[in-house]
Amino acid sequence: MKAPEQEQSPSQAIWQAHYQAHVHGQTPEPSIEATWDRVALAVSVAETRQPDIWRERFRSILQDFRFLPGSQILAGAGTGPGVSLSDCYGIAPTDDSVNGVFGALRESALAMQAGSGVALDFSRLRPRGSYAMKGTPPATGALSYMPLWREAAEILQGTDAISGSASIGLRCDHPDIESYVDAYAEHYLHPVVHRAVFVSDAFMQAVDKAADWLLVFPLNAQTLTTASEVCERVWAGSSGPQPCLVYRHVAASSLWARMLQDEYAHASPRMAFMDTMQSTNNLWYAEQISVNSPCSSVPLPVGGACNRGAINLTCFVQQPFSPHPRVDWAALRSVTTVAIRFLDDAYDISAYPFKALNNTAHSTRRLGLGITGLDSMLAMLGLHYGSQSSLDLADQLMQVIRDTAYQTSMEIAREKGPFPAFDRVKHAASPMVLNLPHELQDAIASHGMRNSHVMAVASDVRLDQLARGLSHGIEPLAEKPEVGADVQLEMAAAVQRHVDNAVAVNIRVPAAAACAEVGRILRKAWQLRLKNCRVVRANHSGTLAAARDTDPMRQ
Repeated sequence: MKAPEQEQSPSQAIWQAHYQAHVHGQTPEPSIEATWDRVALAVSVAETRQPDIWRERFRSILQDFRFLPGSQILAGAGTGPGVSLSDCYGIAPTDDSVNGVFGALRESALAMQAGSGVALDFSRLRPRGSYAMKGTPPATGALSYMPLWREAAEILQGTDAISGSASIGLRCDHPDIESYVDAYAEHYLHPVVHRAVFVSDAFMQAVDKAADWLLVFPLNAQTLTTASEVCERVWAGSSGPQPCLVYRHVAASSLWARMLQDEYAHASPRMAFMDTMQSTNNLWYAEQISVNSPCSSVPLPVGGACNRGAINLTCFVQQPFSPHPRVDWAALRSVTTVAIRFLDDAYDISAYPFKALNNTAHSTRRLGLGITGLDSMLAMLGLHYGSQSSLDLADQLMQVIRDTAYQTSMEIAREKGPFPAFDRVKHAASPMVLNLPHELQDAIASHGMRNSHVMAVASDVRLDQLARGLSHGIEPLAEKPEVGADVQLEMAAAVQRHVDNAVAVNIRVPAAAACAEVGRILRKAWQLRLKNCRVVRANHSGTLAAARDTDPMRQ
């Protein structure tokens, strides 16, 4: 599936013109080869030794769309100083105050204006009607601030810049969660502003047991009465349990039913399984996962950042569609090695919207190398999506890419030093590290890792179109409606086993699927220890289930 050297498809030409003219105020580049030249040269500047050699290596993996850097890197690298190359940032109001909320809005606007996505956690905002202290006016609640981000997105898209997307999340035990779930129709968000619910294991277990569920908020300076009920929870922004005031008891099954109705009607909010995200976090010892990136493939702490890119799997099939096709494993390892170095170097040539993001980004150097075109590759190999052979291949592919990526990050750490937040002893106990080959674990213990995380699998329709119509990420081709939800979940689980960040899980079902089926799918996603899930029904009248397909970021 090699592209002609000079010819561009209409989608490629439009994509380049769109970005160069509107994002950076430049004229379109004459060809995709010119784009690859610009990007390879810009990223190689980070190499103090042998930059020309690395420029050629970077250029070689971009050739024929073998490696697709994230949109920010592809559009911005080498276009001038002050360009942000990170795909996403984690942001949260520091507290429920004018400074806290509008500070987060300012940070979000700066990041979105730079083209990056932002992920927010509104769980620190006091619930509607509560009082910070005696004599103060009641809080307006987390929901009241969401229109600010919608307005910001609309204003930014009205300028010459192409803004990034935003994901706004709320915990399932926040007292405003019911109004947050119910308010989609009343507070319809901008197409690039999405919702997420952070779902805990305890909540899912309460649903299973038909038990009560406590809606709570940190006690802070609130006044207690003799009737006050207090419990302990690990809250957003805290590393340990803190006392929380219980606002009310609800039936877990009732709250779950409201979530399902919302998901059924709007393919929103995305369920983010917060305990799975934190328990499998390589940096469990240094950070608390608070948000999930708009692309849903990178759980982040507040202030966290990530660079992304994807390996185009169709470029590694030899003799496609023949009686004896095979995977070129040596080439796959080679491209993975160079891609990890490419993404790591992007940190050192990137600007950041403000200093705090710069500091946190460099302290972890989080990467998100993923794959795209999986179903297209399976077709080239004569395999049916969801068959045992396809699941086995996906498992093998991801294990090879993971081991190569970790090996490469370790070798860069030996050369340039590990990421600043690295703890030799504690990092060795990270779940993903413990699954690596023993000799690689020993090498990491000796030399460290350059990057806290290296893998993330998203679905970016624009980049796939640039590479001439690949299947998106790990999803089945749109013209394969016979692929059932369980098959899609099993494929996501096979890939997630080897991904230290996350796999963006978008399960497609027929328009006629029942709401109960949506609930079954989400429960199974949690049971499979996936980190997020959204169920998207086929387009039909009266719903907004096609939101992801109208979203320019496909996130």
